[in-house]
Amino acid sequence: VLLQASGGGLVQPGGSLRLSCAATGSIFSINVMAWYRQAPGKQRELVAAIHEGGSTNYADSVKGRFTISRDNAKNTVYLQMNSLKPEDTAVYYCNADRIATMPKLKYEYDIWGQGTQVTVSS
Repeated sequence: VLLQASGGGLVQPGGSLRLSCAATGSIFSINVMAWYRQAPGKQRELVAAIHEGGSTNYADSVKGRFTISRDNAKNTVYLQMNSLKPEDTAVYYCNADRIATMPKLKYEYDIWGQGTQVTVSS
């Protein structure tokens, strides 16, 4: 299973970006998909996660501004980021956990995509 993230870039404070991350491979289902971020000199932190059934959780710092969603048919997770702040600047990583693969429903765990840079600056 591979994860491919896209959608990062440079945006002014108050602007918006949408990140996408598609999982490819012989996938039957993915239990949890999430976005993490890592700013220079800081530890990687969870931004948002979404379970297969649709339940979500967010870091306090992004609540009300970011929305995570997923398309199970496309094995893709999205992160809509609104009202961006300079402190949102980081490399954003997608993650998928407990992936059931075909044909024998073998599970894979904790798969990471490559990072995508988000820079919020005027």
